[in-house]
Amino acid sequence: MQQLKNVLQLIKLGEKLKMELRHSWLSNGRRESVAEHTWRVALMAMAIEPYLHQKVNSERLLKMIIIHDLVEAYAKDIPAFHTMDNAEQKALKRQNEIEAIEKIRDILGDENGQAFYHLWFEFEDKITYEAKIANALDKLEAQIQHNEANIDTWLPIEHEMTFMLQKHTAFDPVLNELKDLIEQEGENKLLAANIDIQRLKENLN
Repeated sequence: MQQLKNVLQLIKLGEKLKMELRHSWLSNGRRESVAEHTWRVALMAMAIEPYLHQKVNSERLLKMIIIHDLVEAYAKDIPAFHTMDNAEQKALKRQNEIEAIEKIRDILGDENGQAFYHLWFEFEDKITYEAKIANALDKLEAQIQHNEANIDTWLPIEHEMTFMLQKHTAFDPVLNELKDLIEQEGENKLLAANIDIQRLKENLN
C-alpha cells in the first residue's frame, strides 16, 4: 500500500531528529538532540495540563509539540540567539522551515500531510491557546536544560535569556508561576558562578 510506504518514509525522517544536536548540554556533559528536547516538552505538557485554568485540547497540544521541530530534519536547529536581533536571519530561518514543512506535507500527500502542515503553522503563529502553551513549554524546557547543564556551556547571551521568558508565559498564570520557578533556578546557578545578576537585569530594562 503506497500510503503506508509514505508513512514509513516520514517515520524514517524522524530519525534525523535523534542525530540533530541542539545548543544545549545535558547534566552528564553530552549534547542534547532535538528528539530529546521534543520528548520532554511533551512530558511537560502532560504533567502541567491538569493545573491549567483553561480547558486544553490535549491531543492537539501534543500533536503540535511532536510536529513543531520536525522541520529541523531538513532545516537544522538554529539557536534562538542567532535570530533574536537579526531580522534577516529570522526571515531566512522562517523560509527554510516553511519549505521543510511543505516537504513533510508532500511526503504523506494526503489529508494527514495537510494536518501536519496546518498544525505546524498553528504552533509557529501562536494562533490558539494550545499553540501558546506549546510555544511557552518549548522555551521553558530549553531553560530547564540550561539550568541542568554545567554553567561553562552557557554563552553570555544565555545569561540574559534566563530573564526573558516572561513574554512567552504572561498569558497564563500557571505557566507564569512555573516560569518563576525555572527562572529562580537559573538565577541561583548564575549567582553560584559569580555572575553579576543585577547588571544582567539592568541591561534588559
